[in-house]
Amino acid sequence: MADQHNNIGRPKIIDDLKLQKLREAFMKGFTDVEACLYVGIAPATLYNYCNDNPKFLEEKEYLKEQPKIKAKLNLEDAIQNGDKDISKWYLERKSRNEFSLKQEIDLGNKDDKSLAIDLTGLTTEQIKELLDGKDR
Repeated sequence: MADQHNNIGRPKIIDDLKLQKLREAFMKGFTDVEACLYVGIAPATLYNYCNDNPKFLEEKEYLKEQPKIKAKLNLEDAIQNGDKDISKWYLERKSRNEFSLKQEIDLGNKDDKSLAIDLTGLTTEQIKELLDGKDR
């Protein structure tokens, strides 16, 4: 019975093993809620721990960026190795004005709304015909 009273106060809810699993989860891109489910703790427990440990909060946010960094490195490797599909995908997203498959057309509405048209299913010839007005 004396041993039960040696540990006064509430027990650690986030121990070293749970911290290790949280770090692993954040390195895999898990959200806070997903990481808590993975570790078996309530989100409030994580938030309380972060409030009490601001260095861990900073580390958590840093770890969450790891998957994006890895993905960007993979993307760069694929582009450097001549992967044309990845190169095209990259340009369609990063240089939309020049390479996007979707075009916005200003209809001159008084509401100043534009119309997005998905041209992905059309051939170059069909797109040219539409632009020239031959399909009317």
